[in-house]
Parts: sequence; structure tokens; C-alpha cells
Amino acid sequence: MKIALSGLNNTDNPAPGVPVAKSLSEYDLIGLSYDPNEPGIYQGLFEKVYLMPFPSVGWEDTKQRLNQIKEKSGLDILIPNLDAELPMYIKYQNELEKMGIKTFLPTLENFEMREKKRLPEFSEKLGVKHPKTIEIISLDDLIKATKEIGFPVMVKGNYYKAYIAYNLDEAIEYYYKISNEWGFPLLVQEVVSGIEINYVGLANAELLGGVGIKKLTTTDLGKVWSAVSIKNEKLLEMAKKFVEVTGWRGAFELEAIANGNDVYLIEINPRFPAWVYFATMLGINLPKMMVDIIKGEKVTPNLEYPVEKMYVRYVDETVRDFSDFSKLLSTKEL
Repeated sequence: MKIALSGLNNTDNPAPGVPVAKSLSEYDLIGLSYDPNEPGIYQGLFEKVYLMPFPSVGWEDTKQRLNQIKEKSGLDILIPNLDAELPMYIKYQNELEKMGIKTFLPTLENFEMREKKRLPEFSEKLGVKHPKTIEIISLDDLIKATKEIGFPVMVKGNYYKAYIAYNLDEAIEYYYKISNEWGFPLLVQEVVSGIEINYVGLANAELLGGVGIKKLTTTDLGKVWSAVSIKNEKLLEMAKKFVEVTGWRGAFELEAIANGNDVYLIEINPRFPAWVYFATMLGINLPKMMVDIIKGEKVTPNLEYPVEKMYVRYVDETVRDFSDFSKLLSTKEL
């Protein structure tokens, strides 16, 4: 059983690939990378690592590369872990199946339904609260939105990056910073104060497993650095309702704000988060559950886990021969 994973970055903006790999250490793993500098490449988690063409290049190049990898190393299961590549893999998941590569992904309709720009409308379907959000595509739109919402506001990309702006100058700075890197649309969102809580889950038209956390500290990019496991009934009901309404298939993460008795839905990520190994350490190994489903094995729902357990991310260091890096650059595999 050969399982390929993407998302091998493991810096202060960590991707989910390394924690997913740690959760699947009993299997033969193949790393798929878009950047030879990604630390996860060199942590000894993968029997082989291959550089991939960027998703923006298109499906045909990706398909050709996956066929090459399958011929060289064997490839049975693919778990994509990056937002930018998910639309492509979701769109072509049936073609991947014909290639002999299994996935466990939502439908394209469900993926698009929970996009940030559509989340206000989708939150109404779920019957949950969501901060006031305005989609913008120009500087004039930004100015109008900040006047309507009032400062402070969140300036967010539709896929990546979010910054809090306390005045118009900051909002304009973040507008250009995000749009120059990720394009449009952007979102201007009301800031809701409270406690940041998240829920990671796995579903197959029903919620099969999950863990809730309260963020304690985060990086400058808002990534979890330390957290504590919690059980919040409103957060759990939100997760169950999300799965029920969509018939969701695959991994997901809910990001929310608890403000007194209210819980506001902030984002829905259609993949494992970078803190998913915390769930594994608490006895809820969601990546393994996913693999078991793909293999056709019966998976019993498990929503019970210990609370008040603390998660701490830390910096580690390793040494590798520079020839490994050079080989990866020249041959696109290691």
C-alpha cells in the first residue's frame, strides 16, 4: 500500500502533510512537493519524494507526473493537503480512480459551497452565526466595505491569508499584499471578539471522528502554536450539521469564535489542518480512518477523546547532505 501526500512545509506556516505522514507511519509513504526547500522532505518520513508541477500548470502535466510516479514507486492512494490543488484533484478524482489511484474527497459542489465568499449564505443554511462579510474586487469596494462594517476589519483572501486592519491605511496595505499574491476576490469581514476554537473531522455522509480545540497561541499568520482539547457542544453540533447538510465526504476543519453563548463560524477548510496529529495523539487517528475507508474496511464512529490535553508545536532541526537537495533539484526526485 503506497500512499502519496502533499503539503510538506513545516515552518511557521505549516502544511498538513507532515502530521498526516506521522499519523500514517505504518504505511509506505511518498512525498509530493512543490518546493525543494520544504522541511518535511528531509525528516525521514517518506521512502521517496517527488517534485510536482504547480496546479496552475493544469491537469495534464499533473496526470503525467502521477503516472510516472506510479510506474517508478507504485501509488495506490493520494491524500492532497493543500487548498490550491484540491479543486483540480476533486474535479478529476474519477480519472484518478481509473489510473488506479484512490482518493477520498468531497464533490466539487460541496467544495465550492464552503468557500469564504459563499460562507455567509452557507452559514444561513446551517443555521449558525457568521460575521458580516463583504466580497470586494476593487479599491473602491474596499473603502465602501470598511465604511459599512467599521474598523477594525479582517482583510482576507478567498483561499489564503488574513490580516486585521485597524484603519484604512492598513486595510489598503493588506489589500495589495493579498491581491498581488493571490488575486481576487478579497473579503472584508467584521471582527468578532472571543475565543478561537476549531474542530477537525472526518466524514462519509456522517461524522466519523473529530476533535475540538481552543487556540492558546498562534503564529503571526494565525496558525496554531499551542492549544488545548475541549468539548464544546455548539461546535460539535455545527460539525454534525455541516456533514448532514452537505453529505460531506473527506476531511474538514471548522474555524469558529466562541463569544459568550454564541459561536460564530469563521471558515471551513476542506482538508486536514496542520494540527491534525494532535487528534492522533488523543486517540482519534483521522488519516488512518480515511485510509481504512478507502481500503473498504468498516470504520466505527469515534467522537470521544480526553479534554484539557495541551498541544505544543515546537521547532526541530535536522542535518542532511547538500547532495540530497541538489539531486532533488536536478532529477525532481529523492
